[in-house]
Order: sequence, then structure tokens, then C-alpha cells
Amino acid sequence: MLLKKTASVLAGSILIAIGINYFIIPNHLVDGGVIGLGLIAKYTLGLKPGLTIIILSLPLYIYAWFHFRTYFYNGVHGLLVTALFIDYFRPLMTLHTPPILISSVTGGLLLGTGIGLMLLTKVSTGGVDLLALMLSKIVSMNVGLIILVIDSIVVLFGWFIIQETTLIYSGLMVGMVGLTTFFITGTFSEQN
Repeated sequence: MLLKKTASVLAGSILIAIGINYFIIPNHLVDGGVIGLGLIAKYTLGLKPGLTIIILSLPLYIYAWFHFRTYFYNGVHGLLVTALFIDYFRPLMTLHTPPILISSVTGGLLLGTGIGLMLLTKVSTGGVDLLALMLSKIVSMNVGLIILVIDSIVVLFGWFIIQETTLIYSGLMVGMVGLTTFFITGTFSEQN
């Protein structure tokens, strides 16, 4: 099981990092959640998105350590490896990227596949997934609905403050992430 979990974290993190650096950042697309906040920090302040994701996730992980220890353990390595690869694959931003429509669909597909692979082994990239899991236990609300609301707020926030962000293409990308994750976790978790 440890080998399977390690392989899913590495493969998922690499797919997410390629999607973000090659397709999403060059087109100023905004994802939802903490990854989206990391992208907004990149676009507005020039910060490294991976490092920003770790910093923004710290309060959630501290809270999880004390109140939801299982969520802490299942998320911390996914968060750290994904953030590391996002910043490591940064040179991909300088390559010629496809048009925005292709980038939004392909970037969403890569992110959704990476997240889905990790979720199959009960690993998350942290951030909003972790927050939604904790909130769902507290308020008895569907995790997916909580993630949708938070992601929508982040994408709208990015659209308001970043002139180059296209709401339609960012929304298409977030939709692809959700559909791909849903398909992978629904199809392959039933086979296990």
C-alpha cells in the first residue's frame, strides 16, 4: 500500500505541476481553492505558487493536527510534494503554449487526473479539500458542495483582481478538473 500511495503522490503531483506551469500560468487562468490563491499570488505579486500554497495551507494543517489527525497525515505529503513539483517545473512556463481553449481543457484534465490519482489512495493536495473535509464533519454538509462554493469564490476573486484572467476559460478549466476527478475516483475506486 505504501508503494501505491507513493506512486500516486509522485504521478499526481507531476501531472498537476505540468498542468499549472505549461497550460494554466501562461494563459493567466485561475483555479479554485488554495492552488487558485497560489496562482493569484503568482500573477499579482510574482510569488512562487508552490511555496504560497504551503504557507496558505499551514493554518489548516495545524488545526488538522490537533482535531483531525487522519486528515493531517493523508494530506501533508500530498501538499508538500505537489507544491515542490509546482515550483520545480517552473521552466515550463517559458515554452510555447497552446491557445487558451486547449490550455484550459488540457490543464483541467491534467489537474483533475493528478488529484484523482491521489484521492484513490486517500491522499489529498490539502488546502480546500482538507478544509472541506473538516467543515463537512462540523456542519454536516456535502464535501463536494463546500469545495464548489469555495472554488467559485476564489475564481471570482481572481477574475476581479487580475485583468488578464478570463472567467469563462477559468470556469471551463475548473469544470474539467471536477469532471476528471469525479470520473477517476468514481470509475477506479469501484474497481478496487
